[in-house]
Amino acid sequence: MADLPPIHPAPPDFDRWAALHRLLVLSFSGMEGRIDPPSSLTSLSASDLEQMSGTQVLLLGIGASGDPVACAYLRPEPDALYLGKVAIHPDLRGRGLLHHIIAAAEAEARRLGRNTLELETRIELIENHAAFSAAGFRQVAERAHPGFDHPTSLIFRRPVA
Repeated sequence: MADLPPIHPAPPDFDRWAALHRLLVLSFSGMEGRIDPPSSLTSLSASDLEQMSGTQVLLLGIGASGDPVACAYLRPEPDALYLGKVAIHPDLRGRGLLHHIIAAAEAEARRLGRNTLELETRIELIENHAAFSAAGFRQVAERAHPGFDHPTSLIFRRPVA
């Protein structure tokens, strides 16, 4: 699929934080009214995303317009590399970009000496469970957000290839 953008760590001069925020809002809009509690994205601004990139690796796929069309934040944990805020523009879903994001995350995990990728997705988002399972992730735990007496999200892990 030659027309898909490559996925790479954000360049040092990346400055399209508002466009990144729009991608995440668009990508996560299908969760609205489906998940409880609401996504942490509802309280994040473009400036917050820029600050996050100071402590986490931001992976990007840049479209022809120069704006991000795919992203993920990578946060090193003691025994894994955590993938957060994974987003793919709706027009590009189902075309293999998730596999490119995972490959880029694996390269970063190897660089950081981690042999496992980890992510979390909400219990209600069964389409995400299916996509991540198809990409080699397996559910390893459930988690309840603060104030909830039942699981609200699932933890998935995948060994680094």
